[in-house]
Amino acid sequence: MCRPKDEDRERDLKGTMQKGERKNGRAPLAAVSPQPLAGLRVSAFLLNLLVPISAALVARAPYLQAQTLDRVVAAIGNVAVTASDVEAEGRLESFLSDCHVPVAEPDITALDSVRDRLIDQRLLTREAIAEGIQLSDVEVAARQAMADLLKKCGSEEAFQSSILALGFTQAQLLDRLAGQQRVLRIVDLRLRPSVTVEQAEIEAYYRDSFAAEYSKRNPGQAVPTLAQVQSQIREILVEKKLDRQLATWLEELKTTHHVRVF
Repeated sequence: MCRPKDEDRERDLKGTMQKGERKNGRAPLAAVSPQPLAGLRVSAFLLNLLVPISAALVARAPYLQAQTLDRVVAAIGNVAVTASDVEAEGRLESFLSDCHVPVAEPDITALDSVRDRLIDQRLLTREAIAEGIQLSDVEVAARQAMADLLKKCGSEEAFQSSILALGFTQAQLLDRLAGQQRVLRIVDLRLRPSVTVEQAEIEAYYRDSFAAEYSKRNPGQAVPTLAQVQSQIREILVEKKLDRQLATWLEELKTTHHVRVF
């Protein structure tokens, strides 16, 4: 799981660098720094888990038709994760990524990644429920995510058409978005308070990553001062540490809840 707000911070810092690139008449290059929170992303971790999704994640009707029964692909304790669960999640991920519900047969590697993210989400959902976080607690954030998705689709017609292709009602989609926001909430509550970033780390990142890359891509341009980008760098470093802590926590949860992949 990337989270959207984390990507915004990354883009803010990239934007500083990209302004310099435009002055030189070149198209802005990609990342100034590694992706924060990759996957469940928390960012690529979370948010990958929640948002940042390959276009290869597609409907698996041909795949499922080849099965006599809905195949169990994993288990969390005695609760099965089936091939159709993974199919539905892949379709949803693709929709959230680009407002498109593809129909081609998927790549097996992409499906394995969807399965793994789905397991992570279910584990974190259990933790959120145990913590007492209700869907109603994150309804405002879920409605904002819905509004952002409508803008991404470009029109109400395209939005409703994609929801119909998913087999969802608008209320069901809102519930799924709320579920994702609940996962983000539990990650922040459990992990963020323990994360600290020292000034020396910020200075090292500025010197070794940001300043060096900026000078390389924008020869002759003045490098923004540390003071100008310090807050963005701090958040990027926080998210990197959250990534590592989240990965460790998920491994512990997989052991505790007896996760098996078939």
